[in-house]
Amino acid sequence: MKKQIIVSIGRQYGSAGHEIARLLAKKLDIPLYDRNLLDEVAGTKNVDSNNLGKYDEKPRKILISRTVRGYNNSPEQNVAEMQFVLLKSKAADEDSFVIVGRCADEIFRGNPALISIFIMADKDAKIKRVMEKRSMNEKTAKKTIERHDKKRAAYHNYFSKNGKWGECSNYDLCVNSTRLGVQGTVDFLYDYIKLRQGE
Repeated sequence: MKKQIIVSIGRQYGSAGHEIARLLAKKLDIPLYDRNLLDEVAGTKNVDSNNLGKYDEKPRKILISRTVRGYNNSPEQNVAEMQFVLLKSKAADEDSFVIVGRCADEIFRGNPALISIFIMADKDAKIKRVMEKRSMNEKTAKKTIERHDKKRAAYHNYFSKNGKWGECSNYDLCVNSTRLGVQGTVDFLYDYIKLRQGE
């Protein structure tokens, strides 16, 4: 990459957003950050990343958490903020990367290197994908999608001051992965990013 690029990928559950992000990062030849951020955080804090994983991308429990003198007792909020600090340090070092979720569209808002993308898909396509990937029946797949998307929205909206999760005005580009399929969406996003970079 000639210039720094930070590609933020928000996604609906079952939209293949994570797979698209992985393939896009590979095609751009830059790192992908998702849950693997927890390994780096755990290394700096000398804790087990599996313990942190329980709180990853989950909304803070408002009723049982509080902030006193700048310190919060919410593990969900603390894990999120540790990831935000790590991502901001990578951006400050002018690293390029693709980041899945983790409110990256919000924490890098105003950064000229940011390209924010939201991946969605048709409801039937999401259900089919979750049924196949998770070996679930249709009813369970529907509930799983609803539960995950509700948590993602609550997590994002808690930390975002400017826009709601999945709201098109909050992103540079919203793409329905059902239209072009996984690889077609990757290729489309790659071309879009290259155009944004003036290439």
